[in-house]
Amino acid sequence: MTDTKGMDDPDGTDRSDEMFGEADDWQEAAAAAYAAAETSAEGPGWPERHTGPVIRRRGQVQSGTTDQRLLDSRGSTDWVHSDPWRVLRIQSEFVEGFGALAELGPAVSVFGSARTPVDSREYDSGVRIGRALAEAGLAVITGGGPGAMEAANKGALEAGGVSVGLGIELPFEQGLNPYVDIGVNFRYFFVRKTMFVKYARGFVVLPGGFGTLDELFEALTLVQTKKVTRFPIVLFGTEYWGGLASWVRHTLVAEGKASAADLELFHITDDVDDAVDRVTKESA
Repeated sequence: MTDTKGMDDPDGTDRSDEMFGEADDWQEAAAAAYAAAETSAEGPGWPERHTGPVIRRRGQVQSGTTDQRLLDSRGSTDWVHSDPWRVLRIQSEFVEGFGALAELGPAVSVFGSARTPVDSREYDSGVRIGRALAEAGLAVITGGGPGAMEAANKGALEAGGVSVGLGIELPFEQGLNPYVDIGVNFRYFFVRKTMFVKYARGFVVLPGGFGTLDELFEALTLVQTKKVTRFPIVLFGTEYWGGLASWVRHTLVAEGKASAADLELFHITDDVDDAVDRVTKESA
């Protein structure tokens, strides 16, 4: 604080009270001038712009409007390839997936190869599994593609059930099969796999390739590590899956890379009724 003692005129008179009084008068006058300028019919005597809740005056005024900057197509487009923008895309995929499936009800995810021929025994099994699941009151979720996925969706649709397809962006065009009632396409595999797990009470896995194996082992890992509540995983096709089960038992478990209890995480069958019973009873 400034020391006001000794603030005298040459004649020795103390003028401090008068100086403070003049300062107060100046502030009041400035405030009155600002108020008059604000309410003047001609508007304020300085540049002013309101941008949402923010008021900018004089040298802080920015040219253009927020909408103009949003809609202006000129300028660099590098921002659409940045990681922060990708995070927003990922977030939007989760929001769309959750929104589309939140009211789905009880469901089972059916995995299998997109390369399964329509006239094959595996395709017929997929149709019968999809139909049986729908008749049991369960929605059927697949990857939405052709082959085994199409078969399960077809069976569910023909039985009057809800047929869901969760597609994925791939270098080659795949698209959703015509038997899908609710379809969601994803850019990111991990978002799609979250939807498979979150809205399913169990998995039925038909013969498939790397994609099917990826989904299978993701599910097994989540159940084994208790990241999700235990639910049944049924491998359909003893001839196809028998070799994998043998390797797990005689290599993984035998060498201590997995425990004997992990063999109980999945069940192998050739019977449609058995598969459906497993996923309906254990997941109830």
